[in-house]
Amino acid sequence: MPPKIRPARVSDLDALVAVEQAVFDADRISRRSWRTLLARPSAAVLVAADGGQIAGCCVILFRAGSDVSRLYSIAAAPGRSGIGRALLAEAEQAAARRGAKTMRLEVREDNVRAIGLYEKSGYRRFGRKPDYYADGAAALRFERPLAAEDRHGSPPGAERGTTPP
Repeated sequence: MPPKIRPARVSDLDALVAVEQAVFDADRISRRSWRTLLARPSAAVLVAADGGQIAGCCVILFRAGSDVSRLYSIAAAPGRSGIGRALLAEAEQAAARRGAKTMRLEVREDNVRAIGLYEKSGYRRFGRKPDYYADGAAALRFERPLAAEDRHGSPPGAERGTTPP
């Protein structure tokens, strides 16, 4: 059964921090930043709930007057197959529903698994940022146009097997 993707709540704060700690060695979102993101109108925080546990999360950022959204962070708890793919699909739909026509993201140049997910999901590389991360690692920039049917067509998640938020 696919995970249930829903908007995060303040009550998810401990789980958000735990997923972040389990997935990333550096450049982590702090507890304080999670709280800010949860309250920020220009951000959407989604969680993947699987068996009553938070198995992953993502953050999408929006800028007023822009039709470009940014996948700021995405994390799936270790050993949870398919969570990243489900979160990415729902993030795209959430962005499209808010009027975004494009999703952009940065990913560590050495994160082969994430790069594979993005490429399989239709993202194309359009740039590189050297020395982007705190440890000096470079980031690759990717983008993908968002489908009009995600904005106006079938119910969110219908074709991807996720639950609408």
